[in-house]
Amino acid sequence: MARGRSRGATHASAEGGRRTGRRIAVAVAVLAVVAGGVGGGTALKRHGDAAHARPVDAPSAQTTLVRRTDLADSTTLPGTLGYGPPLTIRGTGEGVVTRLPAPGATVTRGKPLYWRDDRPVMVFYGDTPVFRTLDKAAVKAGASGTDVTVLADNLKALGYDIGPEPRDARPATGAGGAPGTLLTSSLLDALKRWQRDTGQPQTGTLSVGQLVVLSGPVRVGAVKAQLGDPVAEDVLAVTSRRKSVSVTVAAGDAARVHRGDRVSITLPDAREVPGEVASVGTAVQGGAADELDPSGAGTPPSLQVTVVATDSASLGGLDAASVRVTFTTRTRENVLAVPVGALLALQEGGYALQRPDGRLLPVKTGLFAKGRVEVSGAGVEEGQRVVTAS
Repeated sequence: MARGRSRGATHASAEGGRRTGRRIAVAVAVLAVVAGGVGGGTALKRHGDAAHARPVDAPSAQTTLVRRTDLADSTTLPGTLGYGPPLTIRGTGEGVVTRLPAPGATVTRGKPLYWRDDRPVMVFYGDTPVFRTLDKAAVKAGASGTDVTVLADNLKALGYDIGPEPRDARPATGAGGAPGTLLTSSLLDALKRWQRDTGQPQTGTLSVGQLVVLSGPVRVGAVKAQLGDPVAEDVLAVTSRRKSVSVTVAAGDAARVHRGDRVSITLPDAREVPGEVASVGTAVQGGAADELDPSGAGTPPSLQVTVVATDSASLGGLDAASVRVTFTTRTRENVLAVPVGALLALQEGGYALQRPDGRLLPVKTGLFAKGRVEVSGAGVEEGQRVVTAS
């Protein structure tokens, strides 16, 4: 009888070892997969060492509770802090550069960007550059177009009365058929008053090269020209005034990133500041053969994602730095979860949780995140104590 009991105990001990081994294998395999950025895991089954196993009905020294919580699957990628891609400004017309702004200077509507022949070249906002002379002769000719619209909109924004502003029903010159604004004598009078107030020659005429039309306020990123250089060359480069982070995201993962998504930005001093996705690029980079990489294998396809800090002041005095951006790609709220080490791979397939008394609770797994896994199933309740390998 003593021998029979010994064989039974050894069998139970071996069975407990196999369960412990399967749980440890699941924990190792799933944690390795999650660390690799995959939202799920493949359980590995192996036999444990029967010599170190406990009977299945023996209480475990390592247990944990089934808890109700929120889970979030996140991915952290390197990024570069700066002011976004630069825009090179090339001068037009005749003359030489006689004065330049300092790098880092901010230029807004109605202010000079640089000087040509000792006269300021001003900034207006819009989407159509000055491509012709706007003067009294142009008024007589009935000139209209989106370049006239830019002139009218900016003078109004600067506080000048431009008089009646008739919109021309005819296609605008050079505007692809879009209707523009008619040039009027009252608009030229407003131009003349603005020229007087800003120290320019009061001609009431706007010529090519007198204005630079930009989409909005800018920051001078780099000065390219030197004093005395011909103005019809690259003069300087401007950027956005707001700091941003550029992140390269694999093309296959970019579909999970959307404008407005919340992110966390880790700075070089280890501080974490909140941010959001400002834009997701649409031009795929890499992934195609070229002269330098005929196979294309060295440049996997990717997209550029731009991230901004919620509060620019949180970035301190940093103008350029290498940072890390954490994207939260999936979330599960108010779910039951356990440590990954509590999963037990079943021989017949699937997973279970083991109660301290040895009973098994089959479960269905959901989101894996930060070492925990979402579980559900009949009999699985918040506050239950289950066996865990870690």
